[in-house]
Amino acid sequence: MRGGSPRGSRNVGALVAVGALLAGLSVGLSAYASHAVDGDARAALQTAAVFAFGHGIVLVVLGRAVRGTLELASLVALLIGTLLFAGALVSRHLFGGPSFFAPWGGMLTMLGWLLQAVAAVRR
Repeated sequence: MRGGSPRGSRNVGALVAVGALLAGLSVGLSAYASHAVDGDARAALQTAAVFAFGHGIVLVVLGRAVRGTLELASLVALLIGTLLFAGALVSRHLFGGPSFFAPWGGMLTMLGWLLQAVAAVRR
């Protein structure tokens, strides 16, 4: 990260760590979906697992290459969006909770990718 701020480095390190945890937990979620549920719940939980795994890996890889605030903001948006989207699917199908936050998570994830694209063009 430009500027070499220790606080910024800790923030990026935390995003990388959370990304790794997210990817790891998604493997468990995928296994649960494959063996413990059927029908719509299986499909929804597999979707949540794939979404969380992919974005977890992205946080690990792109987190190590953060150069500025815009890239950091994009990763925060990707993390929060992933948690909202995948979390809403898990909440709905495992706990009977609402899926209200899924579209918000999807939009925030799209914003994160847009910010990542803008950061890449600005390099």
